[in-house]
Amino acid sequence: MNATASPLEAKTEVGFIETSPDDLGGLLSAQRSGYRSNPMPSAQERIDRLQLLKRMLLDNREALTEALDLDFSARAHTESRLAEFFPSVQNINYMCKKVTGWMKPEKRHVSLLMQPAKARVLHQPLGVVGIMVPFNYPIFLAVGPLATALVAGNRAMVKMPEATPRTSALFAKLIAETFSADLITVVNGGPEVAASFSALPFDHLLYTGAGSVAKHVMRAAAENLTPVTLELGGKSPVIVGSDFPLQEAADRICYGKSVNAGQTCVAPDYIMVPRAEVAAFTEAYKKSFNRFYPSLNNNPDYTGVISERHSQRIQGWVKEAGEKGANLIPLSDEVIVDETRRTVPVLLTDTDETMQIHQEEIFGPALLVMPYDTLDDAINYVNDHDRPLALYYFGFDTDAQQRILHETHSGGVVFNEVMFHVAVDDLPFGGVGPSGMGHYHGKEGFLTFSKPKAVLYKPRFNGMKTLYPPYKNAMVDKLFNWLLR
Repeated sequence: MNATASPLEAKTEVGFIETSPDDLGGLLSAQRSGYRSNPMPSAQERIDRLQLLKRMLLDNREALTEALDLDFSARAHTESRLAEFFPSVQNINYMCKKVTGWMKPEKRHVSLLMQPAKARVLHQPLGVVGIMVPFNYPIFLAVGPLATALVAGNRAMVKMPEATPRTSALFAKLIAETFSADLITVVNGGPEVAASFSALPFDHLLYTGAGSVAKHVMRAAAENLTPVTLELGGKSPVIVGSDFPLQEAADRICYGKSVNAGQTCVAPDYIMVPRAEVAAFTEAYKKSFNRFYPSLNNNPDYTGVISERHSQRIQGWVKEAGEKGANLIPLSDEVIVDETRRTVPVLLTDTDETMQIHQEEIFGPALLVMPYDTLDDAINYVNDHDRPLALYYFGFDTDAQQRILHETHSGGVVFNEVMFHVAVDDLPFGGVGPSGMGHYHGKEGFLTFSKPKAVLYKPRFNGMKTLYPPYKNAMVDKLFNWLLR
């Protein structure tokens, strides 16, 4: 590191230190000991921890933003503020307001047979939560689950992504400086560390990432009967209704798809447009993109692909589709020469399901545009494929909206917008089937990381005595006849 580096550069250049798989068991043991020393933190303790996490983010947001920029080769700073820090801070603020109410034991009904008695549900912290973070939003997708684990009263071990080494190293350093290791521990490393991490006997494990890796994570967790929450992805569809203005739809979809260069688990993967409007839509979309990004080289508003491997993956799929007859529509004629992984997005029409880009989640700057004739056709196409993490419908017809809600399955539905339901603090977030299992965000996240413990209180007086043997008792017979009406 340059001796004259600024404080910001010094923070950004923190070295990536890989955790030894052999050390993971000891880190977990320390957290278990910490949990046993304080198994039910008060609401104020939880709020204090959340506020400390928030202050850590805000005090270091410039250094973290710069680290993200370097890791992506180009990461729009405004996007980092919008997608990493804003929802993280807002989520923490929201949970601080709600935690006292969430923690209150819930009253439950007690039947006449059990009287006198009281029934309650106590939401107890699970203990130690494992969190596995993906590369695409490494701050938001670390802080969101972490804050939710803390609000539920847990300790947490966080495995950061190796694809963002500067961000992951800096985050680990900041957490270590802010929290004791028996409360939050950050782990860094490659696939071997990730495999060992997922095999630890956590009290709950949350994994965000690819479905192909999730199978290995779930298999490892099963050895310990560790409950898992899987936040995956898939091919999230957009259906554009005939009553929605085409250019407005293009603007909204293009903005959402272009954020983070399409590297978002809920980014649109394919768009279904009325058949007669496919050409007009692609023109409108291209117009939107070029208005948002008049140039790409050195454009601070446009983000690069995370790695050369991912860049080659996307380009390979686009090339294969073109060789099989797809129509490729680059959104710009510009050649990228700024030594970043900024990539010209491509729309693909006239595709078919033999093409790999049709079969896999794209997760990058490419988008399928497909025709449909009737809403029935669009719904049937969605239902014939894996249930997506998100489904988007553009249209004002309330009957069509209700059909989308009731006749399709997806992790979430958004009308006349894409993606931003994820930033609504009080909505649960999670997939269904191949797009994931379980939920977090909001109260659902608090519940995911808590054990709803059933509690029955009996007073000194015991009304059950009338039911003790011997059972030949006229009073008991009358009681049962009365209760079994």
